[in-house]
Amino acid sequence: LQMFAITDHGPAMPDSPHEWHFGNMRVIPRVIEGVCILRGIEANILATDGSLDLPPYPGLLDLVIASFHTPVITPTTRADHTRALINTIKSGNCHIIGHPGNPAYPIDVDEVILAAKDHNVVLEINNSSFSLSRQGSSENCHYILERVAHHGWKVSFGSDAHFSSHLGEFSSCIAMAEKIGFSRDNIISASPESLLAFLAEHGIKLHNEFLPAIPMAS
Repeated sequence: LQMFAITDHGPAMPDSPHEWHFGNMRVIPRVIEGVCILRGIEANILATDGSLDLPPYPGLLDLVIASFHTPVITPTTRADHTRALINTIKSGNCHIIGHPGNPAYPIDVDEVILAAKDHNVVLEINNSSFSLSRQGSSENCHYILERVAHHGWKVSFGSDAHFSSHLGEFSSCIAMAEKIGFSRDNIISASPESLLAFLAEHGIKLHNEFLPAIPMAS
């Protein structure tokens, strides 16, 4: 394991950490025993206007995932869910849309992908969605991955690890990508270098902070 991101749920989620948790992430070393650590959040989408429950620490977080969660926003219609994701993407406040294959929130997949491509945001294929969470996601994830490939865009693979032994577990994501022939070059999380390059495109330049753990990052 070369790099991982800490992305606890945002404060609006029941049993999530207080916003001070995210402010305190500045004390976490960038590299521990050769493993690089990104400071992130899985923010909650609060409304169709794309608003998020981001803590008031601009510039502190490296990585923002934005997701629907039923305790925070009640599922309604495909049109509402699509509008919420597109507005979240357009807001410029997130880098990744988390588990968009969640069957509780049907979306117009092509509209969301095109908006994401226009604003350099990627959709996540979430490994936990194939086993432990969001039952019924597999078919949706397969379709999303196919449509992302069709539109020539990119994805991120996420382990959604809620326990340490699940960290870096992408076997189901990889199997699906191989099945449809999805290009590794279009997976931003395929390597630390590709993820850092993606974040740099958003003005988050971390290469030097991770040297010499990632010698190629320069």
